[in-house]
Amino acid sequence: MDYGHELEFGVFITPTNQPPEQPVLLAQLAERVGFDLATFQDHPYQPAFHDTWTLLTWVAASTERIRIAPNVLNVPLRQPAVVARSAASLDLLSGGRFELGLGAGGFWDAIEAMGGTRLTPGQGVDALAEAIEIIRGVWDTSERGGLRVDGEHHRTAGAKRGPRPAHPIPLHIGAYKPRMLRLTGRLGDGWLPSLGYMQPGDLGRGSATIDEAAARAGRDPREIRRLLNVGGAFSERSTGRLQGPPDQWVEELVELALAEGIGTFILSADDPTLMQRFMAEVAPAVREQIAAERGERGTDTAPAVPAAALAKRAERLDYDAIPASLKATAVEPGSWAYADSRHTYMRGGAPGVVLRPTSPAQVADALAYARAQGAAEGRVPLGIRSGGHGISGRSTNDGGIVIDVGALDRIDVVDASRRLVRIGAGATWGAVARALDARDWAITSGDYGGVGVGGLATTGGIGFLGREHGLTIDHVEAVEVVLADGSLVRASRDEHPDLFWGMRGAGANLGVAVAFEMIAQPVGSIGFAQLAFDASDTVDFLERWGATTEASDRVVTPFLIVGGDRRGQPRYAQAMIAVDEAEPEAIVEHLQPFAMVAPLVGQQVQLSRYAGVIDNAAGGPHRGQGEPIARSVLVRSITPEVAQALAHFLDAGAHHFFQIRAMGGAIGDVAPDATAFAHRDAGFSITAIGSDRTRLDAAWDTLVAPHASGLYLSFETDPRPGRIEDAFPPATLARLRALKAEVDPDNLFRDNFNVVAP
Repeated sequence: MDYGHELEFGVFITPTNQPPEQPVLLAQLAERVGFDLATFQDHPYQPAFHDTWTLLTWVAASTERIRIAPNVLNVPLRQPAVVARSAASLDLLSGGRFELGLGAGGFWDAIEAMGGTRLTPGQGVDALAEAIEIIRGVWDTSERGGLRVDGEHHRTAGAKRGPRPAHPIPLHIGAYKPRMLRLTGRLGDGWLPSLGYMQPGDLGRGSATIDEAAARAGRDPREIRRLLNVGGAFSERSTGRLQGPPDQWVEELVELALAEGIGTFILSADDPTLMQRFMAEVAPAVREQIAAERGERGTDTAPAVPAAALAKRAERLDYDAIPASLKATAVEPGSWAYADSRHTYMRGGAPGVVLRPTSPAQVADALAYARAQGAAEGRVPLGIRSGGHGISGRSTNDGGIVIDVGALDRIDVVDASRRLVRIGAGATWGAVARALDARDWAITSGDYGGVGVGGLATTGGIGFLGREHGLTIDHVEAVEVVLADGSLVRASRDEHPDLFWGMRGAGANLGVAVAFEMIAQPVGSIGFAQLAFDASDTVDFLERWGATTEASDRVVTPFLIVGGDRRGQPRYAQAMIAVDEAEPEAIVEHLQPFAMVAPLVGQQVQLSRYAGVIDNAAGGPHRGQGEPIARSVLVRSITPEVAQALAHFLDAGAHHFFQIRAMGGAIGDVAPDATAFAHRDAGFSITAIGSDRTRLDAAWDTLVAPHASGLYLSFETDPRPGRIEDAFPPATLARLRALKAEVDPDNLFRDNFNVVAP
């Protein structure tokens, strides 16, 4: 039976330690001549061999492309939880190039001599099943709480989970007898026997046993790759199986692939000449013949979707209709990549599918799919994601479609004389800062390097250089947009000027930005201060803070944070202040007025690069939970009345995070009608985040909102009517609605503060 697996070739290298470098050199040769996989037997009791795990690590560091695996790991002498962590670490360090072959043990006298416990064949199978449960449990970081497995042979009592490997490490089981074969069908990702140990008919009978066990476990037998260790020699005439000229090898391997379902052939060889000749004269011909035969037969070569994953699919989505251009990279519930794709920085999500286009044409395909699934009618939610950091969390959803443009992340200099750069919407601002820093350039971009370019550059961008250089959107010279109908347009002051106006402040309603042309500014070393204040006299502190900010030079952009109060302690406030000056004396001079606002309880001032300030994103995927609860206002000035209201809000204790970002300066130089972000007279952006929506809304609506002169939607999560009118003045909103009717008449982009009148 042909399972349709992509054909692969590996090599089985003896881990001899005399000379020590020999297996490493053979693995490097295997990579050069085109093998997909290098494997090594694991006999820890054999002093003539390297320790296999040490050897695997050394080979991984000495190669770049080839995958590596034990063939197979001696589980009785390898503690499963440690194996899991070691495997994950090696996979992460090698860029996802590790596979794990597992065996139940065989040479029991030697195992016992090394301190292992002698097991019967049945006990060995049970022990391996327990080990697999532990290994996969350690890798499953989506589950909360410690891992508990109370097995007879292997146990964990609340072991911490992780790290998560770079890719779903397949578990290939070395199996021959019925119980091990049934275990492979239930739990394995691959079956890895050696042809030399098998009698005629054993391969077919073994596969049948695996398939029956897989079916009983609710699995598609195609989920289990069939690997086979083979050995032989080249000669002018045939003297036996895989003993003859290359044509004989080709014929026999093709038969094994098509009749027995072998998808990976692993050549047992320590002979460089045999390895090279095999890959030059046998492997290409085998691939060619199998491809031709599958084409004639119409063999299904699509990867099998596990039954567990099928059960998690969203009922309202037609997965068979996902465009062919997007199928290979689509992320579904139950897939390995889903845990890293489902959430945003603050919001937990469970989308039905995450589509990951790599070109504007594929973005158009994704939008066509979303439309066909009912996104324009509101039957299916649609989220657009660049970095996934937005506080509002609209770039994920439950049961709907997410279009993640993260792969569109190129950063190119278009015209160095103008400092004009083209930036993909999927790039992060940390990556942009690093790329521009080498030229002493920067683009103001919030305060966190993990933010995606697309989200910020279509809404506003209140950053650490804002008072000197304006909002992020003020740097945009052109934007490439895929509209709801799938057309790609370039919007600038000269091309589609209305769309260009709307994309700078309300882009989420109008299309999917895929790239921006932006003007960077000359920025070298800057001062960055972190000051902590005793803010017990909150009204006086806030009023003086606002006045000091407004009186400061434009090169100074301060942000202020006030966390939740702690019982019995004074109220503290922490300031982060960027000063676009390179001379320490000038930096200190600009900071001196702020140091006088209130008693200082901590201070740190450093000379930094803008990239050093902004490139602060923590590694790893987003792990948001639940619904974020955040409120936002823009105010013109922190007057005594505003300071009083903010102090009362802080006293209410409905927040755990409260921030005041300085605006004004260059932000106010831009005419209110120049962009869809119209509140150019605002001096400050104020944001609060809480954990109880009722409490936060009650305090905010009563105390803070009455003083607002606008709203910044990127920091807002309130779903109640009225927020759109708060965010856009009447004339701006009317113009946006007219533009929306032109470029998105069916309201496909409705799931992120929709400007269409209810």
